Amino acid sequence: MKIKTAEYFSTAVKQDQYPSGDMLEIAIVGRSNVGKSSLINKIVNRKGLARISQQPGKTQTINFYLINNAFYLVDLPGYGFARVSQQVKKTWGKMIEEYLHKRANLVSVIQLIDFRHPPTKDDLQMYHWLKEVQSQVIIACTKADKISKGQWQKHLKEIKTGLQADPEDIFIPCSALTGTGIEELRHIFGQLLSIKSQR
Repeated sequence: MKIKTAEYFSTAVKQDQYPSGDMLEIAIVGRSNVGKSSLINKIVNRKGLARISQQPGKTQTINFYLINNAFYLVDLPGYGFARVSQQVKKTWGKMIEEYLHKRANLVSVIQLIDFRHPPTKDDLQMYHWLKEVQSQVIIACTKADKISKGQWQKHLKEIKTGLQADPEDIFIPCSALTGTGIEELRHIFGQLLSIKSQR
């Protein structure tokens, strides 16, 4: 898929604030500080579209970006940040869960996991949430540039084992810095949208 245009469209914290209409959506979710904003900007070729904060856990809303005037790329709140209150974590969890279970426009959710570390408990919980709404989970393993390629298989195995991943799940090592895996993610976006629009 070639991405020609990308622009901020709207922000939501509850269902009645989602964009109206039947335009398809692909969402991205990941732990705070996993590099979500940087990866979104790299995918859509726009440096400042998703704001990169020096303070993890800053994204507290669902942000919708209009891509190619054809679909929305949806940035879900980062999870698992230790310095926010339990009440805030609960609010984020409810916001994400409501979107996952009630949004008919949703085609798929890409989960981001830091390639350098085994999955956290929060990563595992999110993976199970995604398995409730989609049979295949696509995992983008971020910050691949921080690991030598000779170590990739070892880290992939750690992540797959930690998630108890299904064989049909897809794992893509990627880097917002070097562009590793970006074309593969764009290709998957195109496939997902094509399959959904044919149904």
